[in-house]
Amino acid sequence: MIDLVDSFGRKHTYLRISVTDRCNLRCQYCMPPEGIQLKKKDELLSFEEIIRVARIFVASGIEKIRITGGEPLVRKSLEELIAGLAKLRGLKHLSMTTNAVLLADKAEALRKAGLQSLNISIDSLHAERFKEITLRDDFARVMAGIEASQEAGFDPIKLNVVVMKGKNHDEVIDFVRYVYQRNLNVRFIEYMPFKDNCWDLAAVFSYKDMRELIEQEFQMEPLSGHPSDVAKDFRLRGGTGVVSFISSMTDSFCSTCNRLRMTADGAIKSCLFYEPEINLREQLRSGCSDEQIEELIVYALGKKPEAHPPMEELALMSNRAMVEIGG
Repeated sequence: MIDLVDSFGRKHTYLRISVTDRCNLRCQYCMPPEGIQLKKKDELLSFEEIIRVARIFVASGIEKIRITGGEPLVRKSLEELIAGLAKLRGLKHLSMTTNAVLLADKAEALRKAGLQSLNISIDSLHAERFKEITLRDDFARVMAGIEASQEAGFDPIKLNVVVMKGKNHDEVIDFVRYVYQRNLNVRFIEYMPFKDNCWDLAAVFSYKDMRELIEQEFQMEPLSGHPSDVAKDFRLRGGTGVVSFISSMTDSFCSTCNRLRMTADGAIKSCLFYEPEINLREQLRSGCSDEQIEELIVYALGKKPEAHPPMEELALMSNRAMVEIGG
């Protein structure tokens, strides 16, 4: 089998798989205001195709798979895909990122199918502001999804918060208070530029600013993690919650990146911010062998850049919208 080491010596053990470009929310940092040209059903990889590609990746050293979207729970019968992936020999961890709008009714079934952990996107703890950011009145459903995921036994459960100055940066402390005595991990993510997402440098609330704000009220103790972890993790002294920072813009972690992505239509993206892609869909449907798929994966990995450009340059680049890539 292939060796997933790129030209800069980075070993890749983490694959993010998008299963749909559809979403039931309309967050501006992810979805362009005019929407996107949605893929037709036959343009998306089937569950069988996803499992086949995932099997090739896992045999080549991928240890963790995260299911993303769009919103993955809008894909019908997602539990069947989860069950298939959970059976892959060599896969150590299977997780999913969701906005939790549909999670309350599906958490238990997903857990039984083999899903181990969840990242839940929520950018405000106030119903009206949540509606302003997402353009949907689903705050209560999201909170119910968080509760249901805890009852189902998911561990860890991470709350992803994209922090935007002037939009929700004043809720950083509120989120820390929320997780303080709960077994939850809040992850603050710097605002990143994507196609038509209204990104503005002035709206970036940096990791340094967030940390200084939190330390005015809380004492945080750094946690050791894997060298390829994207987040800087801290335990809250006296509490049970964890606070993390994803500083993609002001303190990038490209040098230790171990991630690859596959979009819902079968394109391998070696880097979230790298426009060129290698699409596997037509090869999968033309009777190609696993070895030929491996060759395409190796080719895509070989194109991975050493690092993404500075944020000002990223804002000018052509790329898919975040909802089309899958986080």
